[in-house]
Amino acid sequence: MKLEEKTIKTEKIFEGRIITVQVDEVELPNGKTSTRELVKHPGAVAIIAMTDEERIVMVEQYRKPLEKEIVEIPAGKLEKGEDPAVCAKRELEEETGYGCNNLELLTSFYTSPGFADELVHIYLAKGLYKIEEGAGLDEDEFVNLMEVTLEEAEEMVKNQRIFDAKTIYAVQYLQLGKALKK
Repeated sequence: MKLEEKTIKTEKIFEGRIITVQVDEVELPNGKTSTRELVKHPGAVAIIAMTDEERIVMVEQYRKPLEKEIVEIPAGKLEKGEDPAVCAKRELEEETGYGCNNLELLTSFYTSPGFADELVHIYLAKGLYKIEEGAGLDEDEFVNLMEVTLEEAEEMVKNQRIFDAKTIYAVQYLQLGKALKK
């Protein structure tokens, strides 16, 4: 059976700075119709930034949807038509004050494909160096910068200070790398 859902009609409900919300009427594979509530997102990048001392550069920030502070790897939204690698370098500089000599795309994943099209590209940044005059944070963005060991990050996952998929992915990626070196 072909599983595609054909869009019959789209109604835009909300258009904001970051997301657009729409309701699509679709024809299902069995010929019946249904509605789908969709969040359209331009995509994002996230950076596993490793110091020469093998510490992970992270940011602690308040997340309004969660009503609490969590620790995350640096990340940010893609601008329309922006190359993800360019965005990754910019976000690393803005959020941490670091540049990097080596940036490698590890993978990409959809955050919540049941209702959103956000695609996050995960990069590994090495050869970090401090930037004299970094781009700086957005005016509505406030973070505490931290550098943690893998063991400290694992503990933060256990006690839910690290509580988001992209950062948990980063920790697991580094755990696997460590395990394979043994």
